[in-house]
Amino acid sequence: MEIQHSKHESSSDTESTSSTRVGYSGPLSGPILVNNKKNSSKKSARFKDDDNEYVEITLDIRDDSVSVQNIKGGDPETAMLATRLERRPSFGSQLSFKMRQFSQELKRMTSTKAPFNKVDRNKSGAARALQGLKFMTKNVGTEGWSEIEKRFDELSVNGSLPKSQFGQCIGMNESKEFVGELFDALARRRGITSSAINKAELREFWEQITDQSFDARLQTFFDMVDKNADGRIAEEEVKEIIALSASANKLSKIQECAEEYAALIMEELDKDNLGYIEIYNLETLLLQAPSQSTNLVTDSRILSRLLSEKLVPTRERNPIKRWGRGVAYFLEDNWKRIWVLALWISICAGLFTWKFIQYKHRAVFDVMGYCVTTAKGAAETTKFNMALILLPVCRNTITWLRSRTKLGVVVPFDDNINFHKVVALGIAIGVGLHAGAHLTCDFPRLLHATDEEYEPMKPFFGDDRPNNYWWFVKGTEGWTGVTMVVLMTIAYILAQPWFRRNRLNLPKPLKKLTGFNAFWYSHHLFVIVYALFIVHGYYLYLSKKWYKKTTWMYLAVPMLLYACERLIRAFRSGYKSVKILKVAVYPGNVLSLHMSKPQGFKYTSGQYIFVNCAEVSPFQWHPFSITSSSADDYLSVHIRTLGDWTSQLKALFVKVCQPPSVNQSGLLRADIGKGDNKPRLPKLLIDGPYGAPAQDYKKYDVLLLVGLGIGATPLISIVKDVLNNIKQQKEMEEGIETGGVKNKKKPFATKRAYFYWVTREQGSFEWFRGVMNEVAEYDRDRVIELHNYCTSVYEEGDARSALITMLQSLHHAKNGVDIVSGTRVKTHFARPNWHKVFKHVAVNHADQRVGVFYCGAPGLTGELRRLAQDFSRKTSTKFDFHKENF
Repeated sequence: MEIQHSKHESSSDTESTSSTRVGYSGPLSGPILVNNKKNSSKKSARFKDDDNEYVEITLDIRDDSVSVQNIKGGDPETAMLATRLERRPSFGSQLSFKMRQFSQELKRMTSTKAPFNKVDRNKSGAARALQGLKFMTKNVGTEGWSEIEKRFDELSVNGSLPKSQFGQCIGMNESKEFVGELFDALARRRGITSSAINKAELREFWEQITDQSFDARLQTFFDMVDKNADGRIAEEEVKEIIALSASANKLSKIQECAEEYAALIMEELDKDNLGYIEIYNLETLLLQAPSQSTNLVTDSRILSRLLSEKLVPTRERNPIKRWGRGVAYFLEDNWKRIWVLALWISICAGLFTWKFIQYKHRAVFDVMGYCVTTAKGAAETTKFNMALILLPVCRNTITWLRSRTKLGVVVPFDDNINFHKVVALGIAIGVGLHAGAHLTCDFPRLLHATDEEYEPMKPFFGDDRPNNYWWFVKGTEGWTGVTMVVLMTIAYILAQPWFRRNRLNLPKPLKKLTGFNAFWYSHHLFVIVYALFIVHGYYLYLSKKWYKKTTWMYLAVPMLLYACERLIRAFRSGYKSVKILKVAVYPGNVLSLHMSKPQGFKYTSGQYIFVNCAEVSPFQWHPFSITSSSADDYLSVHIRTLGDWTSQLKALFVKVCQPPSVNQSGLLRADIGKGDNKPRLPKLLIDGPYGAPAQDYKKYDVLLLVGLGIGATPLISIVKDVLNNIKQQKEMEEGIETGGVKNKKKPFATKRAYFYWVTREQGSFEWFRGVMNEVAEYDRDRVIELHNYCTSVYEEGDARSALITMLQSLHHAKNGVDIVSGTRVKTHFARPNWHKVFKHVAVNHADQRVGVFYCGAPGLTGELRRLAQDFSRKTSTKFDFHKENF
């Protein structure tokens, strides 16, 4: 970090010398020089942020006061943290300052040069407001005028750029309506009435919208609202710009309430009921709007570390050491997977080698050669893998092992589905080698063998030598093998994500043969495959004694275990019929079901259940994360309609739903417990609960929960459990007894939780509105830190979301409710900076172990895992990453 010091004369004419002691909060990175001749100086602290860009904080130091004058770079969190460096003056210096301020105000009021009555700008407030009026995002405005000029030459018609091409020319391709209003505002100020501009006018437009000064940005924004250019903004104009901003950010609910929010702004700014506001009123709103709440409770020591720590990986110059370090890190992070895979590969290699050597010393080797040894070696590994592939899908067994034993320390139970896929790949390789060696090598050599060569083969193939391929195919060994290969191929192909998730653009007739239903039914062909596999393993050409036919020996125990699993599921689900208590349909195609708890049904937050609806399909069971807490008296799931089964389930429940009342959430809902007219509901069966990575959260003192969209479902259950734990601890402290008996349940280890929920749609926040409000109400000690992110809204600092930000702050300050989420939790815009998130947790929880639980699309998995690894190695905080299967 570099510290820059520059002498600065105060703007006051009456300023006198005073003490040379400078107030300063926290050791930024070194000493700050002080000018002994002046009582006012500006200090500029410059340091690198996470993206290797400089963040510059300028402090205004006067006597015993410190204020932040300007911040270049960084984000709103940095701006808020920087304000903690400020120090208020003592009473004496405050009185002196007020007298100087009064003198300056008299001079300002008598000055004829001021364009309008400006409020006094608090330095840190102006810096925050400046961030809120950036008309160019990080991806727009970084290009120089030469690039814009080049685009003008490409898009212009007869030397003029049409209004419709203005956004594309300046690099603001999205929000066409907003770009149109920006064009009109810039044109009005210059008296341009045509719908096209020349290059010189475009240059003026470009210079204004890229002007970094606060006044220029404020004037541009004001001009956009002031449609008739009279220097005043009427309530109708405020309503129009709110609707425009809401439309640009895909906030339909704000767009519907534009009139109400316009009235709120006029009530706040038009104190004299003039019916309009002026530019200085807008400036007041910007400067006084509170910054985004980040729930940071940070002392000066931690604050200094958070501001100055770079935590940027240092590259090792020696390639050998760099490679060695990479290997060491890889082994450290994946040692559980490595030893399991190494053991599996070793067993497969051992079985292949054993059978290969065995057949090399048999008489058939003289006729069939290495073809038969390869086929038999592959067959032995296939037997083993056909037995092994059943174990990862024995869900009850895995849940018991991970919950009741210590095997989870060395066995990665969370990767059971991935291991199932790896074994399936091993089966595909084994079947390919076995069938390929037989069909392309063994059988042709046998057909072309001489009578002398065939003589040792008579005990196996008969006295008459086979004369064509059909002889092999029509036999039991042949048709069972061919049928198995066909069925396995179908199941393997339809299980691939391109088909299972309908990612391929296929013709309609073929598209019906893909999707989850096709995957589910094709996978259940395994019953036929295993029956054929046993038959195929019994009728062997080269083994006639029963004890040498080992296929049934491999399969006996795994098939028995799996059969017991299915019987337990069928028996358990048969009496676990649940009663529907509440149904709600939310925006984003989400169906919420509240059900009664079956007797004796116990689960841990983070686990999941399987749901069956006979009216949709009597055979299909689909997994869904439990969103209710283990302490709740009901069971709830949130189902997003993405495929055939979920769409049909939603359609069944929509029939019994009605529009909600005023105080209820959702698009449609049905509260079954209320009223006399109870509708006929589909019958649901459940099976579970089953273990999932998220259930291990109780092991950690600190939790970092990250959910994308509907991926928040298992994490919401954890948040509710932590909240119930908070309530329970308070009850224990106050000596409250439950039902006359003191609650003996011991609170778990979690003392702090950070929940980050990222979603595209504003309506998604309705899914868990009650949980958010409950946390805000009961969590007085800020144990749970909630962060909602709406990615449809442009990032904080973009002019397209500036008014939304101002309105959000104003509404939350007055009513305590966020206008985006409809909860007490304020919503952030765009996507989180995950490096800053991990940095914040690492700095505030040194020498602690943090459990990171992620559920969502796989695209973010790699980044979160890498950050967890990086911060675990470079800080004293250790992050354990867990990925929920999604």
